[in-house]
Amino acid sequence: MCEIYEGGLNVSAILEKWRVNNLDRNLGAFVSFVGSVRAENSIGALSFDIYEPLLIKWFESWQKRVNDRAAFLFMAHSRGDVLIGESSFIAAIASPKRRAALELIDLFVEDFKKNAPIWKYDVINQKRVFAIDRSQTLPFSGVLSGS
Repeated sequence: MCEIYEGGLNVSAILEKWRVNNLDRNLGAFVSFVGSVRAENSIGALSFDIYEPLLIKWFESWQKRVNDRAAFLFMAHSRGDVLIGESSFIAAIASPKRRAALELIDLFVEDFKKNAPIWKYDVINQKRVFAIDRSQTLPFSGVLSGS
């Protein structure tokens, strides 16, 4: 399940929805990661653009990888502005055993930071400034590939 929301995420509501929706699967582990916007570089917020078709394709490849280990993947991300202290990214893995969930959440979050087609902007004095120093190039994405 890949969900996109406008603005900051309601962490409690999203995590509880995912957890409750999986009670009937008799899974023993539910491991989550929550990313929040922190104050740095004089920003007032972060802003995100998402290319949804590419994100869904990337997410589905991860969902298959996770399903191969009898686990389930959930992700929510913000589009638009997210203020300092708000969450912009939530990921969770539900699985029969904790070890698989712990390993998979770490791998997923690291790959997300490298390869998810989401572009980040600093919001400074209410203007969006592309955060090129904290951005990754996307292979096979034309002008976005950095080549």
